[in-house]
Amino acid sequence: MKRISAVLLLVWIVAQPAWAITLDEARQQGRVGETLSGYIAAREQDNETLALVKRINEGRSVQYQRLAQQNNLTTSDVASIAGQKLVRRAEAGEYVRGINGQWLKK
Repeated sequence: MKRISAVLLLVWIVAQPAWAITLDEARQQGRVGETLSGYIAAREQDNETLALVKRINEGRSVQYQRLAQQNNLTTSDVASIAGQKLVRRAEAGEYVRGINGQWLKK
């Protein structure tokens, strides 16, 4: 019985990321939105959304740092350029945060 429980626990742990929400799903559900800072922000404060925001923003930060070094820019400059593009490219029905800090549904 203990062996079966251990196997089930292992399967559950391994499969857990597959159940996690994707960025596209979170955008479509209005749980997150793009910002001019180049990072996504949570519109909902549940653990799943907050974990997604943290993971995505950490990845973006690494990419922004790499691009900044390659192009002799600051990381904040790269993030700002990316933020403007990401806000502009947001799909209809997705949320973006404007310069006034308010959420806007495109």
